[in-house]
Amino acid sequence: MNPLAAPHAANDTFKLPPKLFDARCKACWFGMAVLGLVVASFVSLDLKWAQFLSVDAFARMGKFLAELLKPELGGGFLRKVLMAALETLAMSALGTLLAAILGLMLALPASKTHADDKARWRAPTRLLLNALRSTPELVWAALLLIAAGLGPFAGTLALGLHTTGVLGRLFAESFENAPPGPGFALRTRGIGEGRIFLYATIPQVLPQLMSYTLYRWENNIRAATVLGVVGAGGLGQMLAFHMGLFQMGETSSILIAMLFLVALVDGLSFASRRWLAS
Repeated sequence: MNPLAAPHAANDTFKLPPKLFDARCKACWFGMAVLGLVVASFVSLDLKWAQFLSVDAFARMGKFLAELLKPELGGGFLRKVLMAALETLAMSALGTLLAAILGLMLALPASKTHADDKARWRAPTRLLLNALRSTPELVWAALLLIAAGLGPFAGTLALGLHTTGVLGRLFAESFENAPPGPGFALRTRGIGEGRIFLYATIPQVLPQLMSYTLYRWENNIRAATVLGVVGAGGLGQMLAFHMGLFQMGETSSILIAMLFLVALVDGLSFASRRWLAS
C-alpha cells in the first residue's frame, strides 16, 4: 500500500462538520422557519385565552353539555332521524361513486403513463381537477341549490364534483407512479394502449384506487352532514333546524346518529381495505 495514500484516506473518512448553511443544516433552518410562522400566527391572531378559560365560560359550556346529555328518544322523532341518516348515507355513497367514475375518466388524460406519451391534455385536465377540488362542497351545494332546489340531489352533486377533483388527481398520480415494466413489455410487442391500460396498469394500481375511494367515502359521510346545513337534506338539515330553535334534546339525538353513522362507515371502509389487502 502506498504510504502517501494513508493521509488522503484518513481525510476522506474523518470529514469536518458541514458549514452552517450546508445541506445538513437545511432541515434545521426549515424547522426554525416553521416555528417562526407558528409564533407569528399566535401573535397576529386575537386569541382571547383569558375569556376562554374564565369561570363564566366553563359554566356556560357545562350548562350546554348538560342539555345535550338528555337526547330526545320519542319514537316518531327517532324514525325521522333514521330516515335522515339513511339519506345522508345514500348521498355520501352515490356522490363517491359518481366521483370515482368521473375521476377515473379525467385521470387518464391527466396522466403521463410512459416516456413517449405526449400527454397533450395533461395540463388542461389537471387545471380542471384543481378547480373542482379547490371549490368547497358548501360552495358547490349553494350553486347547485339554485338549479336543483332544496334536497339531497344538490348535495349529492356537490359531493361528486368536489370529490372528482380529489380522486382524479390521486388516480392520475397512481397511474404515473405505476411500475413501467409490464406496460413496456406489452408495448414492445405492439399491444395497443387501451389493452396495456387494462392488463398492465389497472391490475397494479387497483388496490390503491380502491383505498383512495374508500377513504374519500369516509370524508364524504362527514361532509354530507355539513351540506345539510345549507338545505341539502339529510342529518345536517335536521341539525340546522333544531339547533336554530335551541332544541337541545333533538340536537343531541341527531349528533348521536351522526356518530353512529360515521363509525359504521369507518368500520365498513376498514374491513374493505383489510379484505383487499389480504
